[in-house]
Amino acid sequence: MPRIALVTCRTGPHVSVDRDLPALVRALEEAGARASAEVWDDDGVDWGSFDLAVIRSTWGYSWRAGEFTAWAEECGKLTRLANPAAVVRWNTDKRYLGDLAAAGVPTVPTRYTAPGEVPDLPGDHEYVVKPASGAGARFAARYTPDEHATAVRQVERMHAEGLTAMVQPYVRGIDTAGERALQFVGGRPLHASRKGAVLTPGTPYDERKVAHPGLEPWTPTPAELAVAERALAAVPDAPELLYARVDLVDGEDGQPQVMELELVEPNLFLWLHEGSLRRMAEAVLEAAR
Repeated sequence: MPRIALVTCRTGPHVSVDRDLPALVRALEEAGARASAEVWDDDGVDWGSFDLAVIRSTWGYSWRAGEFTAWAEECGKLTRLANPAAVVRWNTDKRYLGDLAAAGVPTVPTRYTAPGEVPDLPGDHEYVVKPASGAGARFAARYTPDEHATAVRQVERMHAEGLTAMVQPYVRGIDTAGERALQFVGGRPLHASRKGAVLTPGTPYDERKVAHPGLEPWTPTPAELAVAERALAAVPDAPELLYARVDLVDGEDGQPQVMELELVEPNLFLWLHEGSLRRMAEAVLEAAR
């Protein structure tokens, strides 16, 4: 009987509730596994006693990204970790978008400003400022060129906390076509979802946002699937991924491009899609065995 840990984080005012977690624990137990939800930074957890540790909802990690990646490295030495620690290290820093672009994957154009550097902010179009290590739209905001001073203050605040800022053009296609999330399990498409725009004009960067407004099932187009598969193929060293989520938006040319590639703790929205919970449990069991 395989023993499986579904890795989560402590509850708190800035952490969303994982609707999938209790259902996935039950599904694994009903399938014959010993499954439990475990907090990643709980010193009392014996990770070596598990056959598999699956990172699921460690959604507070971005406040402590260095500690989290160190935990992943250590956990990966004690048991099988999904996704692997090398993937965690690469994917927790959104500078990976540059790697994808260099590999020819269509991505949202992105510039980075590390602490101590002066931000180069657009003067002729709307743009988004957010941290290179973040989740749930934390420290993200949308600006017009005449809001330059406010955007600079945001960058200064992030730099004070040791965060690298990233600047992207505001992709106007989100307002009409939304943002599509294509989920994969065991290297195969699982399902897809669509949500509306998260960043509304004038919303302060430090205000909590609704991370998945208007979420609904979605049938991906062949073009969307092709871009998603190109993004997954470009992950360094072609690791075996138990799960993945590729977030896509339409560029100025109307074609899909990668907004984010979520390989660490993506919300898979299993509750939204009939049959997906069973398929996820089967993939986790296969990985544990």
